[in-house]
Amino acid sequence: MAEGLLGEVQGGAGGEDPTMMHFGYHGLWGLLVLAGDIWAVINILQSAASNDKKLIWILIVVLLPLLGLILWYFLGPRNGRT
Repeated sequence: MAEGLLGEVQGGAGGEDPTMMHFGYHGLWGLLVLAGDIWAVINILQSAASNDKKLIWILIVVLLPLLGLILWYFLGPRNGRT
């Protein structure tokens, strides 16, 4: 009986190793959000906004990765370079 319980704990759900990291759609979405956040931070730094506004937008994007990226895209400072 104890061996059966131990086997279930070690095997995990469905016989998979619970310590194994799987790179699936969740990992792909995470990489896309990370790439978007890096792109947003670079564009924020290149914008003509004041340094205070740049800092606030960078903090929003870094602390709230997906929501910050969406907010920056619609409400953030635009590129003021000519």
